Amino acid sequence: MKIDPVTIQRLQDQVGKYLEWLKRWLEPANLARLRPKLEFQTGILAGFALIASVLLGVTNCSTEGTIQRRLDEDLIKSLEEVVPAALHDNDMLQDTLTIPSAEYNIGANETTVYLAKKSGQVSAVCFKFTAPDGYSGAINMIMGIDREGNILGVRVLNHKETPGLGDKIEVTKSDWILKFVGRSLDNLTPAQWAVKKDGGEFDQFAGATITPRKSVQAINRGLQLFKAHQAQLINP
Repeated sequence: MKIDPVTIQRLQDQVGKYLEWLKRWLEPANLARLRPKLEFQTGILAGFALIASVLLGVTNCSTEGTIQRRLDEDLIKSLEEVVPAALHDNDMLQDTLTIPSAEYNIGANETTVYLAKKSGQVSAVCFKFTAPDGYSGAINMIMGIDREGNILGVRVLNHKETPGLGDKIEVTKSDWILKFVGRSLDNLTPAQWAVKKDGGEFDQFAGATITPRKSVQAINRGLQLFKAHQAQLINP
């Protein structure tokens, strides 16, 4: 949830009032009057606990907007890598649909799909998905698909695969992930959606077959998700 500047300012003003009250409460004359009372120790603890809670809340509110902006910036960068700018004139972050995806084993029961539109018409879609069964854990990816079901691009967002072996799924380590551009469920048979060791179309890595195998399988399942909801997505 984003906190608007007016709310943040109101909270900061409230903190200022509490600090002013604490300053008066801690004046020597006031403390001398309160010290003999049983409520004194309780008041000290309660006062500092209250101030600490308010300060923590204000700090959280102040940084929350910055964190969200950073997350949005990272997502925009990822979208730009898999959906060419020429294909849309809308704000994809604000133009989304949520579709059920539990049966596709891509890491989520529901998937947010970002719509790329040109002159109001959907030209492509993009969504994040996961290969949950990589060699060292989940492989999180993002994929852009045009309205006909052809892959525009795939990128790995994060993973824990073996450095020097499985990490060749990263575009900065090899061009392997670029081989999916233009691929679809229509121009490859189900059997071809596999690594060559399994009789498919895509290379495996020397010493690391599981990583590319599970990535290919997850990308294929992502395409199946798109196909199942294609009519809804391209004509929202």
